Amino acid sequence: MKKLIGPFTQILPLTGLPLKGALNDEQLQIVANGGILIEDGVIIAVDDFEKLRRNYPSAQIEEITGDHVLLPGFVDCHTHICFAGSRAKDYAMRNSGKSYLEIAASGGGIWDSVTQTRAATEAELTHLLVQRINRHLSEGVTTIEIKSGYGLSVAEELKQLKAIHQAANKTHAHIVPTCLAAHIKPKDFDGNESEYIKHLLNDLLPKIKQHDLASRVDIFIEQKAFNTSDALFYLSRAKQMGFEATVHADQFSTGGSEVAVKAGAASADHLEASSDYEIKLLANSDTVAVTLPGASLGLGMGYAPARKLLDAGACLAIASDWNPGSAPMGDLLMEASVMAATEKLSTAEVFAGLTYRAAQALKLNDRGILTKGKLADMQAYPCNDYREILYHQGKLKPAHVWTGDR
Repeated sequence: MKKLIGPFTQILPLTGLPLKGALNDEQLQIVANGGILIEDGVIIAVDDFEKLRRNYPSAQIEEITGDHVLLPGFVDCHTHICFAGSRAKDYAMRNSGKSYLEIAASGGGIWDSVTQTRAATEAELTHLLVQRINRHLSEGVTTIEIKSGYGLSVAEELKQLKAIHQAANKTHAHIVPTCLAAHIKPKDFDGNESEYIKHLLNDLLPKIKQHDLASRVDIFIEQKAFNTSDALFYLSRAKQMGFEATVHADQFSTGGSEVAVKAGAASADHLEASSDYEIKLLANSDTVAVTLPGASLGLGMGYAPARKLLDAGACLAIASDWNPGSAPMGDLLMEASVMAATEKLSTAEVFAGLTYRAAQALKLNDRGILTKGKLADMQAYPCNDYREILYHQGKLKPAHVWTGDR
């Protein structure tokens, strides 16, 4: 049955905007007093509400009272929300001036999350994950990428990916799982980083493929994780096996985004350390530049050069990096709003980076804009002007969220 939802004071369908480069707010199409017609979770039409009511008299009406602005649902293309435990001790130590090595020596760091996640059962991980997914969904995030990477063994990585699949069946949000077994070399692996990479290729990825647990792999390229040559080998082999690739790139040092471009990765994520050389590489490629302001806020460091990336012509997405260590907040809209004030991003650039450009980072072309044939993933904010949304820096939350026909 067709359903007509509205009227909305403003609808921002985000149609007709380019995939790459800078945007200004004058490019935004605004449908005033609009409605949206959907059927079986797919958009049929976006137009004047009264016109749609006249043209589709048999459609079920979902009436929206009061002023509301309708946007596509947000796509968070980089999260680590499948974990157990807390890293509050790390956060306090970091704010007190302790270094990464000092925190790790005291039992903190990624390995602390690995230890706590390994101790949790699949059912416990699923329960925690559903809670985080539903919080994100209530805040307008309708598609969520979720990484493993706190298991770091064949059995534990599979446990995480199975928990992600179980959680996906218990929520209305759309979930995209990613294998991040190449997060760091685990302390209990008997071998070096290169040998660990080969172990993943030979012993883990075939099992993931066999059980259809993920179609994407990620790797952390950094001095404390994996070098560029090991990463390029891993991504090339994984792509030959049928996996899509993404990269943790240029967070503290450069080299990762160059690997991402060479490997034809869907995205290069972080980019806080990217220089003009990396910016030009990304802008001249099909690899999406994903900025993670939550990590900058959590670590107390500068943002990725979002303004320079856009001006150079890159496709810029904005994701939360929600994780227990460096980005524990997980409030995507707040993080994007605050970064926009520092990096001088237009409202159009922020909305694009949270919707259709973020969907491009996940190779999803069926969402991120509101137009005929796309998924009816939407959110409505209780205001009469779209500019209010970023103005409140994350404190204005959506009053209504839809994922398809649910």
